[in-house]
Amino acid sequence: MLPKEIAIGQVAQRTGMSISQIRFYEKKGLIAPPRDRGGHRRFPRADLRRLSFIRIAQRLGLSLGRIRAALGPPGERPMTQADWDRVATGMRAELTDRIEVLTKLRDNLAGCIGCGCLSMVNCPLYNDGDALGADGPGARLVERAP
Repeated sequence: MLPKEIAIGQVAQRTGMSISQIRFYEKKGLIAPPRDRGGHRRFPRADLRRLSFIRIAQRLGLSLGRIRAALGPPGERPMTQADWDRVATGMRAELTDRIEVLTKLRDNLAGCIGCGCLSMVNCPLYNDGDALGADGPGARLVERAP
């Protein structure tokens, strides 16, 4: 029978995170492991899934604030399938947008940077007279929706 709560070292081993990362996420309010009488953190097993999600979401470029907003505060109960469905639904459009921008960047980046032509007529990186500055900050030709 598996224990209901596990020590931080076991959490680190299971998630592939360092102990300092896990403590960092605790300080940021993403997890809130209870403590035993000796003051040691005792993680509910459900925190393994929560921490794994945090790690993956960060790799996708989501901020800790966005992750915290998606997950909600760490609670007294493990997240249910309905909770995870809510998280997935809430992030689907944002992730689809990220995928589209990354795909566009991937498909055009090597050609634009690698060709060396610096064509002022055809190059999608050329912004004559900063004409795109009025559209807002950033890489407008890459970030613009197709």
